[in-house]
Amino acid sequence: MEDATAGGLAHGETTPRVFFSVGDHSGDLHGANLIECLRQRLPGLRCSGFGGERMAQAGCALLYPLCDLAVVGLGQVVRHLRQFVHLVGEADRSFATNRPDAVVLIDYPGFNWWIARRAHARGIPVIYFVPPQLWAWGPWRIRKMRRDVDHVLCTLPFEQQWYEQKGVRAHYVGHPYFDELRLQQFDHSFIRDQQTRSGPVIALLPGSRTQELAYNVSSLLATMRMIHQQRPDTRFLFACLKPHQAETVRSALTREAASNPVPLPPCEVYSGRTPEIIHLAHSCVAVSGSVSLELLYRRRPTVILYRISFPSMILYRLLKTCRYITLVNLLANRVLFPEHVTVDCPAEDISKQIVNWLNDRQAYQEVCDQLTELRERVAIPGACERAADEVVKVLRGMGKPRRAQVA
Repeated sequence: MEDATAGGLAHGETTPRVFFSVGDHSGDLHGANLIECLRQRLPGLRCSGFGGERMAQAGCALLYPLCDLAVVGLGQVVRHLRQFVHLVGEADRSFATNRPDAVVLIDYPGFNWWIARRAHARGIPVIYFVPPQLWAWGPWRIRKMRRDVDHVLCTLPFEQQWYEQKGVRAHYVGHPYFDELRLQQFDHSFIRDQQTRSGPVIALLPGSRTQELAYNVSSLLATMRMIHQQRPDTRFLFACLKPHQAETVRSALTREAASNPVPLPPCEVYSGRTPEIIHLAHSCVAVSGSVSLELLYRRRPTVILYRISFPSMILYRLLKTCRYITLVNLLANRVLFPEHVTVDCPAEDISKQIVNWLNDRQAYQEVCDQLTELRERVAIPGACERAADEVVKVLRGMGKPRRAQVA
């Protein structure tokens, strides 16, 4: 047993410590921005935990680069289960030997539930920033949130009321993705070079996780062919997150060219050029993810693709409790971005929608106008600053105290 009181700085120290647990690339971005905001308020802050490259650059001492292990689907989770169990043990040992004043979780609920449970057992305040969408997927999991999490920092306007009605302390801070977008800078030489070329650009965004790309790249290639068949003036830009993911797409294009006698449409593959490619695009096809908020911010009509395995589809149908999977549609409470969650290739339906936007200027403009209205309503910057204020309150002992239960 360990007897320790949460709230305030551990062991009378004047230097606060925060443990982060972040498991995907968008969370890495939000974690880094939150750390920077916290350091403005607490210059001596010490950060450690799980995260990615951006958090490490912001000064977080990584126990393990968990974002490199980002997995999709039940099969991938089972395959890495032993490693996840080991990492939970590493976190618990860190809690015991280098006790933090608070634990901040960002998304990644399957793994982070276990981190929350161990922190709660040791009486360490737990803060969930960018919480999982329990109202959409398996709402019975609210029991875990109520039991192991002290503060939820909500990113969507309706979440605070939903959590509070379930007995969970919550505070709406806004979505941190808009903080990053506000500061985004373009490579204007890249944009100028692309604008010298003729034809409308269709952006293809294959997702931030390698497994997502593996499942969806063939559908993107089929969609590209179908669009170009109907609109031969189009050209296509793939926006990949990592260089190795861009190489995966290039390899798929090489195989496609070798197996199909019809020449490939004009297409180029880039990594690290997502903002510029979205800016250049007439419209987009994107694998579902937080990039939809960037597409909203840039007002780019988009079709959402999420192709998954058959076992994952069964799980999806069992857990899903809301009408949409895309954040933009959830915020709008209607379909602005058509969604295709499927086991089979949806290229025909996706290509029809993109071609319709290319051919029907009025329909295209109507979507742009609706995106403008939604952006003005929800794209409020400052989420990380507001979240940092809430974390500081906890660190200064203004949060609800709890005593450790089991070490």
